[in-house]
Parts: sequence; structure tokens; C-alpha cells
Amino acid sequence: MTRVWVEISGENSDLARAEVRAAAAALGGGAGDDADRPDHLVGVELPPEGGAEGLAVRLALARRVLAPRAAGAEIEPWLRRAGAEGGTASVRRLGRPSSGGEDPHVLAAGRTFSDAGGRIDLGAPRRRFWLTGADPGPLELLEEIATVDRPAANARRMPVLPFQRPVSLPPRLARAAANLAEIRPGDRVVDPFVGTGALLAEAGLLGARLYGLDRDPEMVRGTLRNLGHLGLTADELVVGDAGTAEFGDPGLPFDAVLTDPPYGRASSTGGEDPTAIVDPGPAWRLTLAVPLRVHRSLTREFRVYARAGPTPRPE
Repeated sequence: MTRVWVEISGENSDLARAEVRAAAAALGGGAGDDADRPDHLVGVELPPEGGAEGLAVRLALARRVLAPRAAGAEIEPWLRRAGAEGGTASVRRLGRPSSGGEDPHVLAAGRTFSDAGGRIDLGAPRRRFWLTGADPGPLELLEEIATVDRPAANARRMPVLPFQRPVSLPPRLARAAANLAEIRPGDRVVDPFVGTGALLAEAGLLGARLYGLDRDPEMVRGTLRNLGHLGLTADELVVGDAGTAEFGDPGLPFDAVLTDPPYGRASSTGGEDPTAIVDPGPAWRLTLAVPLRVHRSLTREFRVYARAGPTPRPE
């Protein structure tokens, strides 16, 4: 395993940290021993081959994946060796990328690299170095080895999809939810309240096989349109009640249930108690609950449940 750091974004640090750890687990890695830091870095262990790139592709609430290079007095000789190899690089301060011209540590690191034979290029460098820490604490040098494509989520926002509704889970939050479920390629994922298909879309982009239900035929048709717009197909979408409807292969188990159940605000619960809808019963145990404040009167909660016992197999 290889230790890397992930710089999370500022949307919700608890949710972002949970997403990083779950996504790393889905790739065969895990959390590091010192996974929590105050500088928006989360440490995880990843498989050495393709782990960093795979993690960056999965994540929504993060900015970049970084590898530790040197710390303290070792930074200058490490940068000198890197500069002697030639090529271009940028050096910035983590969390304050535009403040390099006033940061003495950034300026010194850049001079060391260029004096050794490299060239500083802030526009399109071949390598990107980041400094974190400050006096009197230790200074660390990290190298960006994979970048999260944050603008890509904009292509999946509700205003650009063919089927639209006033309320839908934003793609970054839907991707975070899919990561919390540790979805892997080939997993059978079901959403019993598909709505506009936001959650199934993110699961599909992670390589899952997609199944879903909704009582409203228009929602099912709209989900198919949105999935098709994103180049995805569903294995089966069913019009019907989640408590009684069946799929064509009901004996096969699902790997994950991924859903945003109705809670009586933006969508009707059909007269059912919203708390009963989100309570899966004693067969499941709650492993994670992260609140996310939407506005003054509404808080969304991301929950992860695991089976309390062995997974039942079809007879």
C-alpha cells in the first residue's frame, strides 16, 4: 500500500472525510493511522498501481491527491535533486494557492528548484508541489499526483439535463453518497425512489449495474432520459411501490441500496411517516450519520447502514 494525502474541499469536512475513506476502501485501500489533520488533508492507503488516479476520478468533495516528498530540513535537498532533473514545476502553499509571491517558504522552494536546473511555471507545469505547515511547526513538501475534476460535475447538474425538476440532489452530493456506499464496478445497485435519477447516475458512472423504482411513471421515464444523456443505461427500472414491486430477477441480491427517500417537503411520502421510511429495522445497523445543513429549516443527513447479520442468499 502507498500512503497519500487528499485535500478535501470546504463543502462539509465531515462528509468529505467520510467520502475519501469510503472511496479508498472501494479501491482496496483504507484509512491511514493519522488520517485527521487540521489543514484539510485526509490520509489514506491505496494500492500502488493506479490508486491515486482511481481515487481522484471517484471523489466529489476533494481537490487533489498528494504524495509526501520531504519535511523540514530534507525539503531543500529533495527540491535540488528534482530541479537537477530539469522540467517545469509550480510551488504553492496548500490552502492559499495565490499567495506564493508573499510567502518566504514558497519563494525559497522555487529558487531551490530553479537554481538546480528546473524552471518555475505557474501556468502549465509538469509537476505541482505544495507546501503545508508553518513555523514553529514542521514544513512539509507534497507533490500533486492526481487532480479531482471538479468542473465535470457541472455537466450533470439539473439545469443541463433533459428531464428536470425544481428539486434534485446535486451531483457532487450524489457522488459522495455513492462513494459512502463503497460502490465498485459491477455492483448491483438499487434506488427504490429514483426521482430524477441523480443517485443512479453517479453509481453508473462508478461502473455499477442500475436498478430502480418509482411510483410515478413520469419519474421513471425521466430517469431513463437523464441516464441516456450521460451515456448510461439501467438494467431495470420499474414503476411501482418500493414495498411491493418486483424486478425481473428478484432472487438475485443487491450489493447496495442507494436512495434519497421522500420526507414530505419536496416530495410526498404518500401518507407514510417519514421516520418509518428511513428506518430499515433491526436487520441493519447504522455505521455513519453525517448532517448537512441545507438552509435554516432543513438539514439533510447522510446515513450508511450495514447488515446486522450475514447477507441472506437466494434459495
